[in-house]
Amino acid sequence: MKWYLVASLLTILTSSQGILTTLSQTNGKYKYDYATIPFLAEVFKLIVSSVFLWRERKKSPPPKMTTDWKSVRLFPIPSVIYLIHNNVQFATLMYVDTSTYQIMGNLKIVTTGILFRLFLKKKLSNLQWMAIVLLAVGTTTSQVKGCGEASCDSLFSAPIQGYMLGILSACLSALAGVYTEFLMKKNNDSLYWQNLQLYTFGSIFNMARLVVDDFRGGFEKGPWWQRLFNGYSITTWLVVLNLGSTGLLVSWLMKYADNIVKVYSTSMAMLLTMVLSVFLFSFKPTLQLFLGIIVCMMSLHMYFAPPHMLVDIPPAIKSDPESLVNVLVDRKTDS
Repeated sequence: MKWYLVASLLTILTSSQGILTTLSQTNGKYKYDYATIPFLAEVFKLIVSSVFLWRERKKSPPPKMTTDWKSVRLFPIPSVIYLIHNNVQFATLMYVDTSTYQIMGNLKIVTTGILFRLFLKKKLSNLQWMAIVLLAVGTTTSQVKGCGEASCDSLFSAPIQGYMLGILSACLSALAGVYTEFLMKKNNDSLYWQNLQLYTFGSIFNMARLVVDDFRGGFEKGPWWQRLFNGYSITTWLVVLNLGSTGLLVSWLMKYADNIVKVYSTSMAMLLTMVLSVFLFSFKPTLQLFLGIIVCMMSLHMYFAPPHMLVDIPPAIKSDPESLVNVLVDRKTDS
């Protein structure tokens, strides 16, 4: 499958996630425990990967599967990074408002490019660096509200701790993505075997979060497994399936494409969500949104287009072979 088809599908599913999550609310509230969504999504990814691995092992030759502990022990690390990242997110929101946090979250676009270069040793051209910066500028522009609104003032009035935590959150998000790409590409193991390891540890860590929430709440609502499906509707199950499918597409891109493709997919998904919200939730489009979309499309073209489509390179002057022969004959005649 071509990477751009997977990236396009990822953009659509990522955009759908926010819309489905909003539609799953009842009177603006969740009737279900939202912490169960990531856990069930991890279980869904684990089951799908297991089925595909089972089918792959029935073929000849069988897929490569590294079972050495030195390799397996690396797979819990992304879950640990995401766990720390989630806690940093909550800490950041103690110092900044939601709008400021969303805008600062665009820093992960640039930090992903930096870590992509430092840890994976992938060289980017000057045009590609400019495209990444433009993508961050475009997504930020689309999120900035009118300067007459209070949120515009709050962007620069947060405590320094909020900005430091926001930068740390962006770095952790980028680190988790870059490290996952490193894991997926470090050998020729089957994608489904690698997914099986990733999602096993992901399920364990998400289940641990549910247990911790139970202890914090004093088991007021009972143990997590008794209320796992409480309040679930068809829309809620669509949220789970959508989130799980998104994760499977991301792992495919990490294996066969790279982090930058994923960053572009998720950034375009955010813009697509804003556009769809105009029709679904009476969201009022702003000038900033249109400017942001234009800048992001320019960035997309700059990063992925061949260099000759971006810069006018004068065609090389090709010499005519017949003229060369004539020159050589004339020289021999003269001598």
